[in-house]
Amino acid sequence: MAWNDNGGKNQGPWGQGPTPPEPPDMDEVIRLAKERFGKNMPGKKFIPILLGIGFIIWMATGIYVVGADENGVVVRWGRYVETTQPGPHFHLPFPIEMVYRPKVTQVQRIEIGYRTRGRSTIDVPAESLMLTGDENIIDIDISIQYQIKPDGAANYLFNIRNPSQDPHQAVRNAGESAIRQVIGRNTIDTALTTGKDKIQAMTKQTMQAILDSYQSGVQIIALQLQQVAPPQEVIHAFKDVASAREDRERAVNEAEGYANDILPKAKGEAARQVQEAEAYKTAKVSRAEGDVHRFLAVLKEYNKAKEATKTRLYLETMEEVLPRVNKVLVDPKATNGVLPYLPLSGRSMPKIDQGGTGQ
Repeated sequence: MAWNDNGGKNQGPWGQGPTPPEPPDMDEVIRLAKERFGKNMPGKKFIPILLGIGFIIWMATGIYVVGADENGVVVRWGRYVETTQPGPHFHLPFPIEMVYRPKVTQVQRIEIGYRTRGRSTIDVPAESLMLTGDENIIDIDISIQYQIKPDGAANYLFNIRNPSQDPHQAVRNAGESAIRQVIGRNTIDTALTTGKDKIQAMTKQTMQAILDSYQSGVQIIALQLQQVAPPQEVIHAFKDVASAREDRERAVNEAEGYANDILPKAKGEAARQVQEAEAYKTAKVSRAEGDVHRFLAVLKEYNKAKEATKTRLYLETMEEVLPRVNKVLVDPKATNGVLPYLPLSGRSMPKIDQGGTGQ
């Protein structure tokens, strides 16, 4: 016989089984819950106090501090309101107003044509290869440093597309556009040799003009050409050209050095000769003028006493001439009955005084 086959009664094999519990009355449960929790609920007079405390806490979330290197940009419902300076400030709590605090004194750096990864450098040909004014291709890498203008925080946040995702992209695009524009106005020889400083200055100026036209709030601090070279495929040919150009420059410098050395000497020698000629001219003119004055004085004396002047002139001339020639004095008495013979062809003639003694 089965355990439950007992005439419809719930009995086990060992007699009467336990009576199952009756289900609870749901209405009674709800009534008891209301009585218990209703006693612990605050009265209506405490509700304003709780709301006031919550309001104060909510308003306190509007207090913010702008760092020394930041500017605070306040927006209300997404619209720009004001820019605040470093220090504590207050704005209407979220979601009415929000504050962005970009760092305006931080100098940021971007690279065009390459990327630095630790100690290695990765070339970016899509940015570095560009066309020059004489239709040559050149490889240029640029490093740019910039910062937000003191009054440009709002423009930087709202006029540059997606600054939170890629804040450098707009500046990089402006720099790439500026360098391509400047390189397109110069030849490859200018870019590779003497025109680097000029290209840097023009690129910085052009880039700043582009950013200002966008009202980007960005100030370019420095722009430097890191590498200016021909493409790798033709770099050896350009090196040969550069070597020949350096040889030419060296030859020109040596020629200019020689000219700078020889020209001052030649000018000095010419000046010396001119001065000597002037001195010679002055001496000759002075001597001629003196001779003229002396001749006129003699002529004046000659007109006064011609015979006496002739005699004086003769004697003065003899005084000037005779000391320079050999003289032979012959005593008239020594020639009586004797044919005088003197060897006048010799270079030196003996001097004979009036006593007949030869010297």
